[in-house]
Amino acid sequence: MNPAEELAQHAPDSPTLLTLGVFDGVHLGHLSLIDTLKLRATERGLLPGVVTFSPHPVEVLHPGETLPLLVSLEERLRLLKLAGVPLVIPLTFTRELSRLNPQDFVGLLIQNLRMRGLVLGPDFSLGKDRQGTIDALGALGKRLGFTVENVAAHTVDGRIVSSTAVRGALSRGDVTDAARMLGRPFALTGPVVTTSRRGEALGFRTANLGTDSGRALPTNGVYATIATIPNGRFGSVTNVGHRPTFGDTERIVETHILDFSGDLYGASLTVEFITRIRDEFTFQDPQALVAQIHRDVAAARSILGERV
Repeated sequence: MNPAEELAQHAPDSPTLLTLGVFDGVHLGHLSLIDTLKLRATERGLLPGVVTFSPHPVEVLHPGETLPLLVSLEERLRLLKLAGVPLVIPLTFTRELSRLNPQDFVGLLIQNLRMRGLVLGPDFSLGKDRQGTIDALGALGKRLGFTVENVAAHTVDGRIVSSTAVRGALSRGDVTDAARMLGRPFALTGPVVTTSRRGEALGFRTANLGTDSGRALPTNGVYATIATIPNGRFGSVTNVGHRPTFGDTERIVETHILDFSGDLYGASLTVEFITRIRDEFTFQDPQALVAQIHRDVAAARSILGERV
């Protein structure tokens, strides 16, 4: 399906004011931009909309270069709609799309989405050789009859919020800092997959979370987390890593749900990362590991307190 056909599937009933981008993570910077979009749309009597690209342009333009995503496309669309955007349009990013000149790309938006203006974030550009800078789009808008507004970067504690900054926090294991930029805890959602049942043998039943290979993960370690399962929300302790005590090499996300003993195999599990408890260690024997897990559980209960 070509871009015009994809956009035409979402043809609105009224003229629109749009923003464009990947919006990976839908963090506070994105939400600030969306707030401006909605405000300007209300002032002008236009329908606010988001065009979000998938896959990430880096994957298409730089094959072999990995960029771990903060959220799945499904979660991204859900979060954008939750932000109060009535028109959310996923657009497949291809090499062909990247080669369009700015005027042709904008023409697609005008023709298929009745676009009357763009509200864009800092350092935005589009089209062949990134020719569609804010200034270039502004000049194009004067000729074609649409407006362009550039929104300044959003900051938290004096730092610019970006998807790259959130990934950096996760790579340090600083899930608290990631949450400050996201405006919510970093979370992973997936099915509970089959396990070696080692945790159960040690007296701590665990659920292994099935995660997409392209997802960003916090650095290896043990975290105080909140687990959401079909039965409700529970405090939990989650290990991200390789279980070095047992010589495992596969990287897993393994969660022990506090005060729960049911079978979750195949069920959907969401894990929200609240605080990092410790690094991943190699223990002399399983007994030393069990003693540490008891300490981890106590630490998680203290950290989570009344959250669940």
